[in-house]
Amino acid sequence: MPDRPDPRILSLDQLKAATMACRECPIGEIATQSVIGEGKLKPKLMLVGEQPGDQEDLQGRPFVGPAGKLLARALEAAEIPRPQTFVSNAVKHFKFELRGKRRIHKSPAVREIAACHHWLEDEIALVKPAALVALGATAARSLLGRAVPVMANRGQWLPRPDGLEVLVTLHPSALLRVDPEVREAAFEAFVADLRQAQRLFRR
Repeated sequence: MPDRPDPRILSLDQLKAATMACRECPIGEIATQSVIGEGKLKPKLMLVGEQPGDQEDLQGRPFVGPAGKLLARALEAAEIPRPQTFVSNAVKHFKFELRGKRRIHKSPAVREIAACHHWLEDEIALVKPAALVALGATAARSLLGRAVPVMANRGQWLPRPDGLEVLVTLHPSALLRVDPEVREAAFEAFVADLRQAQRLFRR
C-alpha cells in the first residue's frame, strides 16, 4: 500500500524544505540539494523518473539534462503538451560516485527508494494528477510498490491501490545508451509508449 501523505505538508515549497532536510538515507548528505517536481498542478499526467542527475542536482530542477531534453522531444512527438504535465522523480537526491572530478550516476538501492517513497506520495497528493507515467524500473517500483519488469510491461497501464493508473515505459536515459544504429527505432518505440497517454489530452 502507498504511504499515507503527510497532512503537515501543504505545498510544494514545504515539500522542498522537508526533503532538503531529509537524512533518512545517506544520499541527502552528499547531494547539493533535493530536487522535487515541477509543472502543472492537477495535470492529466505526472511523469516520474528515477532520481535527479548531475545537472538537476546543480540547478534544483528535474529533467533539465540530456535525458530531459530527450523526454521533451518524445512528448512533443507523442502530441502530449509538456506544459500540461508535471515531471518529477521517485528519489529526491542525486546519488553518485566521484571519478576524478566527474560525478557519475549510481542507481539508488531498494532501501533508498523505500526511504524516499513517502515524499513521492506527498508530492502526488499535492499535484493530484489524473494518471502517472513510470519512467524506468525505479519509478515503477516506487509507484506500484513492487518490482515491475519494464520491458515486459512497457506501454501498458497498471493500477495502483489508490485507483490511479500507471503507464510503464523506459527512462529516457536508457535511450541515450543504446547503439547509434538502433537509437531512432528505440526513440520511436518510446514515443509509441507515451502515445498511450495521449488520449487523456483529448478529453
